[in-house]
Amino acid sequence: MRKKVFLTRTLHDFALKELRKKYQIEVHKGKIPIPQSKLRSKIKDIDGLICFPYDIINKETIELAKNLRVISTYSVGFDHIDTKYAKEKKIRVGYTPEVLTDATADLAFLLLLDSLRRVSEGDRIIRDGKWKVVYGAHDYVGVDLQGKTLGILGLGRIGQTLAKRAKAFDMKIIYHNRNRISKTKEKSLGTKYVSFEKLISQSDVISIHVPHTKETDKMFNMKVFKKMKDTVFLINTSRGKVVNEKDLVVALKKKIIAGAGLDVFEQEPIGKGHPLTKLQNVVLAPHIGSSTKETRSKMAEITVKNLNLGMNGKKPIYSVGY
Repeated sequence: MRKKVFLTRTLHDFALKELRKKYQIEVHKGKIPIPQSKLRSKIKDIDGLICFPYDIINKETIELAKNLRVISTYSVGFDHIDTKYAKEKKIRVGYTPEVLTDATADLAFLLLLDSLRRVSEGDRIIRDGKWKVVYGAHDYVGVDLQGKTLGILGLGRIGQTLAKRAKAFDMKIIYHNRNRISKTKEKSLGTKYVSFEKLISQSDVISIHVPHTKETDKMFNMKVFKKMKDTVFLINTSRGKVVNEKDLVVALKKKIIAGAGLDVFEQEPIGKGHPLTKLQNVVLAPHIGSSTKETRSKMAEITVKNLNLGMNGKKPIYSVGY
């Protein structure tokens, strides 16, 4: 009898076709994210699970699984999965990191450019019929990138790729990381290692590239915002919960910081009633860091490969813990 694989949302046609060759598959077609009650009902009898970053795969859910061999998540993050408990249960966990590096770094740099040059704000002005006079010497000015200091928190794959983009625009680059990279790598990227305190106080732009953990939860809060320059721009393409959103709204309203470019939020999706949507000094993107045709297709390919390997008792291409 064919092994059972459950998908919490559909994937590309080629990926589904590949899965159907080997397994009995079922795709959730209802509310997104899948309700926990349905997920817990389905996980009891399946051998493989393909999930997405907004699906909560906690201990209570994993506990119900009798035959589960592998959880393959269509994401670079895996903080939505209790990987420690999955390891205890001898369940493989696969994820899709490297393929979305360029796409996410590009979006981070796009948010940086847009925030400093106020492009989205200008688009709204035109669409709302508010551009009545050609701007003069002091009207509607942005900020130059050249010579400004970009502080990168988390110099992993995406952070390093962003540094390359920023270097081409003649920005000064400082970074803070759990572990300092080699001096050779620092030189090639044009980066300088600093403490977290120096990063937040010296940067003109801060770009966040850390996972959401107990240590990073809401680490960007009012206490931190007050230590920043009042001209700083905050860019976040990592995880929304790294930033205290209520504090960020106040910091933007009171001009404690100059602006922000956000692709991620504490709770997603956000609607037009969200406080951030009322502010002009923030650029909002609907969590599209990896959203290019090429990247999303590669992610689907790796998700299936990770699942196949785990189903055969092997380590996924990109594996967490086991």
